[in-house]
Amino acid sequence: MSRSRSRGNRDTELALAKLLRAHQITGWRRQQTVRLSVERSAVRVRPDFVFPKQPLAIFVDGCFWHGCPKHSNPKRWLKKSSMGMAETTETPRQARGDKPGRRTGKVFWADKLRANIARDRFVTRTLRRQGWKVVRLWEHDLAKSPARCLRRIRHVLRRK
Repeated sequence: MSRSRSRGNRDTELALAKLLRAHQITGWRRQQTVRLSVERSAVRVRPDFVFPKQPLAIFVDGCFWHGCPKHSNPKRWLKKSSMGMAETTETPRQARGDKPGRRTGKVFWADKLRANIARDRFVTRTLRRQGWKVVRLWEHDLAKSPARCLRRIRHVLRRK
């Protein structure tokens, strides 16, 4: 089970795909890999939606995982959490000689969410430097005001 990898947030991505189809917005691809060159190395990014001819990358970010300012307050939920600060018992992986890792605990999750936010900023900045337009939609915006999300996408598609 640990080797099973998901491909994005299906609910929000499917909702946006349905919205784009309903309004006859074409030319997009889902989960298409974009290769970027950053400081003599290649970075692969997989936006939720790509308009390759524009070039436009759309990300539909989940409120919890990507640090939504309205709905994700890690300090509050970590304070309420019953998790300890870090894992103290030896795990089966550590018994086998694998690297010790913090898989549970407040420190791990705070670091994880901080890293997600930093990665999002890096990806957005890198795409823009290489000539891409980037739209980031929050999960709650797509659910509550899809027309507003659609207007943002259309506005960016019209801009050249």
